Amino acid sequence: MRHVRRLKNNILPAEWEPQSLVMLTWPHQATDWAPYLKEVTETYVEMADAITRYEQLVIATPHPIQVGALLSSRLTAEQMTRVYITFCKTNDTWARDHGPITLRSQEGKLTMLDFRFNGWGEKFEASLDNEITRTLHKDGAFDTEEKGTPRLSDNDDLVLEGGAIESDGKGTVFTTEQCLMAPHRNQPLSREEIEEELMFRLKAQRIVWLQHGRLIGDDTDGHIDTIVRVAPDDTLLYNRCDDAEDEQYEDFVALEQELRGLRTEEGNPYKLIALPQPDAIYDEEGERLPATYANFLIINGAVLVPTYNQKEKDDRACQLIQGAFPDREIIRIDSRILVKQHGSVHCCTMQVPI
Repeated sequence: MRHVRRLKNNILPAEWEPQSLVMLTWPHQATDWAPYLKEVTETYVEMADAITRYEQLVIATPHPIQVGALLSSRLTAEQMTRVYITFCKTNDTWARDHGPITLRSQEGKLTMLDFRFNGWGEKFEASLDNEITRTLHKDGAFDTEEKGTPRLSDNDDLVLEGGAIESDGKGTVFTTEQCLMAPHRNQPLSREEIEEELMFRLKAQRIVWLQHGRLIGDDTDGHIDTIVRVAPDDTLLYNRCDDAEDEQYEDFVALEQELRGLRTEEGNPYKLIALPQPDAIYDEEGERLPATYANFLIINGAVLVPTYNQKEKDDRACQLIQGAFPDREIIRIDSRILVKQHGSVHCCTMQVPI
């Protein structure tokens, strides 16, 4: 598989580092959002409003005129100058997993890695979403006045979703074995071979594999961005389940023990911040949904935090996340509609660094 050209001096930035833009893929009638399209569109408008207070927003949609008109009626004229809308045919809306994973060189040049997105192991049709990054790049959606067009690197021979990895910006990449070793992704590669590919392509110094903490209802096979997130000062925020009667309890106790045993590259323990587990949320068929506070989005000057109309836990989660990012505004995004399709704020978005 190793035909990708080596990119010297590149690194995968941490999410809290300066960003040029955030990407959204807009919901529409032909997606699984159809039964509650009005409600989820309102949530997307809220995210667009929050993002454009701080930075540029790129939107992929098969209905650019309608989306543009809607946002023009809801955002200020100044905010609209930060919105770039591109026509794209789409299957769904999970930009975290079909968007580009962007490396930055020591000279500040960007390289966008376009991995293959196959619907989380061929669970869902994803051929249109797999083309979105290339379409946006060709359209100039990622261009900046300062740096022009980022280089696009075709990595379509490897399946990798953005939600499956976390970077500390210093060469350590976190992931979960349950996701990257799941069926229909990169078989017959072994864990060691996948690790080698990740280190080469993401320019990582090491890969930290986690074994525990899968949320019930998660159809990504255990994306790390739903359970463990990286913050400055060698800090890990993680989902903790305190209810011994919860069927997830033992697995999340094991996750906490696993995190306590981790060490930084310098050999120091990580600072751990335990986020509360939201009270269980179920869909109309009685299936449990993967609600989590860990699925927050860090942007320039703010953090968008998913909430679930559970005041005590919502408040506590926001307080803890504020502690990890004391210089940023905490913006709450009601994610009860997002979790109906088994995702949340971070899943809907993909940032591009400066």
